[in-house]
Amino acid sequence: MDMMQKLTILADSAKYDAACTSSGGDRAGGVGLGSTLAPGCCHTFSADGRCVSLLKVLMTNDCIYDCKYCVNRRSSEVPRTTFTPEELAELTIQFYRRNYIEGLFLSSGVLQTPDYTMERMIEVLELLRYRHNFWGYIHAKTIPGSSPELVHRLGLLADRLSVNIELPSEDSLKQLAPSKTRQAILKPMGLIAGGLQQNKQELALYRNTPKFAVAGQATQMIIGATPETDFHIIRLAQGLYNRYELKRVFYSAYIPVVEDTLLPSVDTKPPLLREHRLYQADFLMRQYHFNADEILSEETPNFNPYLDPKCNWAIHNMHRFPVDVNRASQAELLRVPGVGPKSAQRIVAARRTGRLGMAELKRIGVVLKRAQYFIITADNPTGPKVGKETTIRALIDPKVYAAGVEQLSLFGPQGPGGLALPQAQDVKNATEAAEEAVLCMASNL
Repeated sequence: MDMMQKLTILADSAKYDAACTSSGGDRAGGVGLGSTLAPGCCHTFSADGRCVSLLKVLMTNDCIYDCKYCVNRRSSEVPRTTFTPEELAELTIQFYRRNYIEGLFLSSGVLQTPDYTMERMIEVLELLRYRHNFWGYIHAKTIPGSSPELVHRLGLLADRLSVNIELPSEDSLKQLAPSKTRQAILKPMGLIAGGLQQNKQELALYRNTPKFAVAGQATQMIIGATPETDFHIIRLAQGLYNRYELKRVFYSAYIPVVEDTLLPSVDTKPPLLREHRLYQADFLMRQYHFNADEILSEETPNFNPYLDPKCNWAIHNMHRFPVDVNRASQAELLRVPGVGPKSAQRIVAARRTGRLGMAELKRIGVVLKRAQYFIITADNPTGPKVGKETTIRALIDPKVYAAGVEQLSLFGPQGPGGLALPQAQDVKNATEAAEEAVLCMASNL
């Protein structure tokens, strides 16, 4: 099998791994090829708006495991192939020299044993770093079950490490991936977190200490293949952030690719809106200092499809509003829909020189379409004069339509894979359905 055939198979097999292309760390390349910058290594975009900067590929799609949700599982009848370390290192360098990529995202099926697979991945990175003198961004997937020594070696070569937690609960893992255990997944995450802490201490003492995973670690969860609630998922994510100091938790809407009685039907559409809401909630936890228990609860365990999580929280906590933008603390401002971290900082700085009205807030970058229902300003000292029902109507997410509750695509008349997008009548029907749902919601608040 030639290199192009291998690349076609193994790049296609890697498309289900979610990854951020942002590097998150500064490291000059010196006299070698490439460098890593904190703002990220993005340099080009595909026609549908995705950033393309990493060669995203598997070392092999051969795997000893038979995870029911995975297209590369042992029992799957797909073409199998494997890169040698030399082939993959050479391919990466050739793509870099042609300006196709600025970095590498390397994952792999488990070939023979976790340790054997990790050794081959490490060999690729050693060839890139030391033979080809490549110092661009590398994100490497750690194989659960591999030895601590190999995890440490991989961390000294890669900028970011990640261990896929795969599914949101141990019960789901036992059903769909019986060969994997929760402990085998969490152990390398703990090793990476410990390595990051140790490296930070060593760098404080010795300036030339080799850096370990300078861009931190991440993980990925598959959403929609199992029955866990959104509340369960965001509580798990918060626990992972607190315990393992993760940079990001990625949520991947399950794409039905195989038939199995334990999985959704292959005709089921990926839960894209749910994935979107999880990312919004995740951002609230990381950047706005929300707790998972504030966003959802045991009584309301799933996201409102018509309101984003922050607006939904505000509607259920109207007793905390309106907020006076000229007096409120930065933490209080962050709770206002339409006010982000940068806007909150700018408000605190700007009001030192004078009281702020709607015009000043607009220049600062506040999204008044949402914020106006929750604030007191210099030119509106009594606050909003509309009722809760009107506020809810105004906050409905216009990108959601009721037929299947999906996100509208922003790219042309067809969505991904050529799927037809809803027509004007669909949106009109959806708006009517959404307003009915809003009226019902308002009566229950």
